[in-house]
Amino acid sequence: MSDELHSKSFWFRLKHFIRVNLLAGLLFLTPVMATFFFLHMFLTWVDGLFNFLPARFRPESFLPFPIPGLGLILLFGTLLLTGFFVRNYLGRKLVNIWDRIIATIPLVNKLYLAFKHVMETIFNRPAQDFKRVVLVEFPKKECYAVGFVTGVAVGEVQDKTHKKVINVFVPTTPNPTSGYFLMIPEETVISLDMSVEEALKLMMSGGILSPDIKKTNPEGYK
Repeated sequence: MSDELHSKSFWFRLKHFIRVNLLAGLLFLTPVMATFFFLHMFLTWVDGLFNFLPARFRPESFLPFPIPGLGLILLFGTLLLTGFFVRNYLGRKLVNIWDRIIATIPLVNKLYLAFKHVMETIFNRPAQDFKRVVLVEFPKKECYAVGFVTGVAVGEVQDKTHKKVINVFVPTTPNPTSGYFLMIPEETVISLDMSVEEALKLMMSGGILSPDIKKTNPEGYK
């Protein structure tokens, strides 16, 4: 009987050892391998930019061996020079002419303006525009959405509601560059402790990347 119990105990410890360490290895190696995989894909794609050059100007025509990531240097230099050009007087004039030409081309103008709007929203909108993170009942009662307070409503809105109304931007998931603009009485929102960056990660991941709880706020209000 003791030998049988010892054998069962051994197999139990062995299965536990395999399961625990296999899971730990999986949790560690999966993001590492995924990171290197996507970096490799990105560098391969960037190096492919040289294919736009004539054959005699490509690196393989004068280098003894290929250099991975050389396309990244080309991309960096191209972006730097292009940015320098479009920021001066002549560049701005040419960009305006280009925008007017694109605006006259059906379908292309829609795609171009959509991409341009997304890029300008991502890179030109300062984080200070979002003052704090809140929960609002949206799109219906007892259904909550994460939103960003962008300021306090002024003028007619405040006068006709007779309450302190705040401006709240509720982004969509997983693309936070679009969303809904709401004007809500401040007393109805629930303030959160998470930062703007943490809230954006939460929404873009669909709730997978949830920030750690920093402190308890049982009433949900500040």
